[in-house]
Amino acid sequence: MTKERKLPSGKILALILVMFVVIMFSFILLLELPIQLALLTIWFMIMAVGLYLGNSYFQMEKGILKGIYEGMGAILILIAVGALIGTWIAGGVVPTLIYYGLNIISPSIFLMAAMIICAITALSTGTSFGSAGTAGIAMMGIGESFGLPIYLVAGAVISGCYVGDKMSPLSDTTVMTASLSKVDLFRHIKSMSYVSIPAFVIAAILYWIVGAVLYSGSGDLTIAEETMTGLASTFNISWVMLIPAAIVIALLVMRMPSVPVILFGALLGSLWATWFQGYGFIEAIQALYSGSSLSTGIAFIDNLLNRGGITFMLEVILLIILALGVGGLLQSIGALEVIGNIFANWATNTGNVTLTTMLAAFFGVFFGGAAYVSLLTGTKITEENYDRLNLDRSLLSRNTEAGGTVTTPMVPWSDGGVFMAATLGVSTLAYLPFFWYGFLVMIITLIYGYTGKFILGKEKTKKEKENINEQTA
Repeated sequence: MTKERKLPSGKILALILVMFVVIMFSFILLLELPIQLALLTIWFMIMAVGLYLGNSYFQMEKGILKGIYEGMGAILILIAVGALIGTWIAGGVVPTLIYYGLNIISPSIFLMAAMIICAITALSTGTSFGSAGTAGIAMMGIGESFGLPIYLVAGAVISGCYVGDKMSPLSDTTVMTASLSKVDLFRHIKSMSYVSIPAFVIAAILYWIVGAVLYSGSGDLTIAEETMTGLASTFNISWVMLIPAAIVIALLVMRMPSVPVILFGALLGSLWATWFQGYGFIEAIQALYSGSSLSTGIAFIDNLLNRGGITFMLEVILLIILALGVGGLLQSIGALEVIGNIFANWATNTGNVTLTTMLAAFFGVFFGGAAYVSLLTGTKITEENYDRLNLDRSLLSRNTEAGGTVTTPMVPWSDGGVFMAATLGVSTLAYLPFFWYGFLVMIITLIYGYTGKFILGKEKTKKEKENINEQTA
């Protein structure tokens, strides 16, 4: 006899959430075991609850596979970016960016400049991962050469990268959010600009002030000079090394698909390593898979540049697969449906609707481990509340990005958190307090929600527009 399937009660849902937090932090902080093992343990915990509620194993397995499938786009980008990082270091692209940056950027304005440079790169390419893996690594090398705390530099770099990931019409998360919210892409970007532009300006000013206080430009530049000497003696430094970056940015601006363009950029990096950096062809191609391996004679530059390759991303990819499986399991046992019902009862005004959407999106990041999951939970759990209150869907899309996209680098086991920590060499919890753009986006979004400021008027449907045209004819 088949057991009747039930939705989890509030108590059971609370138990799942508490157990998730307990398992995660016990494995990480007390047992010092990999996050991947914690997530795998959480799979079995949720499965046990699912079986108790009457779900079959095969139903939950389908949920796992569906959750993983929904995040495959991010996994493909991670593979491509890993290859890109390896060959752009071997090919001299990243070392040239570091070298020129040390020449032209003043230490006192570096933090602000790092954010702006990464923002321009991300807006042009539409990928925070690609921007962090190229311009971001270069900014980390420059900042460390200037003697700035690496966690502070990482905060500025990630802030800039997520400006583009949130605002660029080329970004997959921006396009996906507009699509899920049923909003025109540029209307979605216009709605977000009311939040993102003030957040960007305030964050840039804060980075400038802190940079000026920490480093006025009168300090010891010995490390920066040693870095430039080490790079110049190891690599052929020339503007020609920047051609692969220019080609990739141009192709992405032309709205070519991200994954093949990034992989093409990685191939260009291998060719540059062969033509200009003295690598053998096989050795240069190997950098696609295993990354860069070199010695400049400067320890922290070696630590920064000996990375990349597809293998560099394997642990990150495994973690994301397991995290996506958690999100799929929670959806399959009805946890997301229960949360949606709770939020619907609470969402009685614009402020509460804003908060519940941000919480629903953050739920997807925290328990689903990926930006894609957060966009699904943010929109699908709360979209009916906007229609019920006659609110424009551009508010839904803006709130979803505020709670989902910009929070991914804040969670240590999410795709954004793991990638940024691995790529920049700074733990998530170390750079988190300095990711000012992300916090400002959330604060400003909530202020607008509860004050009713900068909320676009409800967009007319096609039928409503036709009726208006008939009446005015």
